[in-house]
Amino acid sequence: MTPAPDDAALTRELEVWFRANARELPWRTDHRDPYRSLVSELMLQQTQVSRVIEKFEPFLGRFPTVQALAGAPEDDVLAAWSGLGYYRRARLLHACAKAIVEHHVGVVPDSLEELLELPGIGRYTAGAIASMVFGQRTPIVDGNVARVMLRVHNKPVPQTEKATIDWTWQRAEELVESCQEPAVFNEAMMELGATVCVPKGPKCLQCPISDQCGALSAGTTESIPLPKPRAKQKHLYCASVVVRDGDDIHLEQRPSAGMWAGMYQLPTLERDDRAYESSDLEAAGLADAEHIDSFTHITTHRIVEFAVYRAPAPTRTPENWSKHAVDSLDGLAISNAQVKALRIAGILES
Repeated sequence: MTPAPDDAALTRELEVWFRANARELPWRTDHRDPYRSLVSELMLQQTQVSRVIEKFEPFLGRFPTVQALAGAPEDDVLAAWSGLGYYRRARLLHACAKAIVEHHVGVVPDSLEELLELPGIGRYTAGAIASMVFGQRTPIVDGNVARVMLRVHNKPVPQTEKATIDWTWQRAEELVESCQEPAVFNEAMMELGATVCVPKGPKCLQCPISDQCGALSAGTTESIPLPKPRAKQKHLYCASVVVRDGDDIHLEQRPSAGMWAGMYQLPTLERDDRAYESSDLEAAGLADAEHIDSFTHITTHRIVEFAVYRAPAPTRTPENWSKHAVDSLDGLAISNAQVKALRIAGILES
């Protein structure tokens, strides 16, 4: 049986370790700004830190305050978010800023309860802001934190099961009550999971709490947590067509709901049952389309097969098409997949 860790010692060791080993990140400042922290937390969901670092300051340069973000058109917010993926987060952040302006006079609230009432703010994000910005004893659990706790307690279970989630939140609450500085401890747990107690090849010799790790003692670190069942991925077939008019290019805007909602793209035909044939393009008024290249874009839930074509303008331009100068495309919200299609076609530089 794995001995129970000493919560007071564990939290103390992690706080000391974090102060000496924390990475320098643009949102980690001596006095945390609530708005900057809100933006960073939404960006960091399901996105690598390196990618967020690239986008964080430019986004804040464009929307330096809650008021600036709340008053911006959605297209501008999506454009500034381009490259981060999961664009629903951008819409939620936009809605969150509007709610802060409308209900909190433009000031990010400091209580967990009020934070949880904001659009797009769940238990983790609310706890992160309440603890790391305002110093409250609120627990947080993300994938990194859950993995650390499961290994410390040598629990070989999938971390996505409800019973596991409930247990990790309970343990997180117990630990944050034992620590000296909630802001430091919570971030230390995340940092440990992100840099040391990583999913594959954990760096146990660098771990400040290795002496309390049940999985290390039992030799089970690599097998904890158990893998979650892999989601079945749906196939989608897309034909994206480059139609130029001098220095302009035709684009269309996707519907306001669904995959890549509201994003701009090359005129694109979609099928979920088979790949494209030339007759499909002809039926869409894109006769004489020339195939340039193909590529595969993989998301959590989909495998999307893209075929990129070049074609002359149809005799009648569809109503949902709009012309845009090629040198203005970086100001539009365009998905990573469509950026790749534009690069394949030579419209954007690689």
